[in-house]
Amino acid sequence: MKPYAAVAALLSRLPESLWLLLCRLGIGAIFFLSGRTKVDGLITLKDSTYTLFEYEYALPLVPPDIAAHAATYAEHAFPILLALGLFTRASALGLLGMTATIQIFVYPDAWPTHLSWAAILLPIIARGPGALSLDHLLGLDRRAAP
Repeated sequence: MKPYAAVAALLSRLPESLWLLLCRLGIGAIFFLSGRTKVDGLITLKDSTYTLFEYEYALPLVPPDIAAHAATYAEHAFPILLALGLFTRASALGLLGMTATIQIFVYPDAWPTHLSWAAILLPIIARGPGALSLDHLLGLDRRAAP
């Protein structure tokens, strides 16, 4: 038990800003890589993306072409903002909203995956970006974690 206690003690001393950075980068990578599958080049939506939003990702009340653009741009912009730690809480909240939309309307049986995404996003929303962020550097987050 001593090695376990030593590792636990070491991990408990890690700065909150470090694990918030890891959360920001980890969840950002998931969404950014998903967004990259929907485009050619820098950000030109593929024909298959429109088809995907028309048939598989069909949302009530949102036309497929609008949903395709909105989701794809969000999957690029929010992760970049998370990586930079800029407008971090708003970006994490946007991705949480996307996660909820996917869970409710697209893949309701994929709750374990969506729950794990939410579990990463919620500390970012609640605690902020941490000191390793532009929000902290620019004084944009009132409670930037130590």
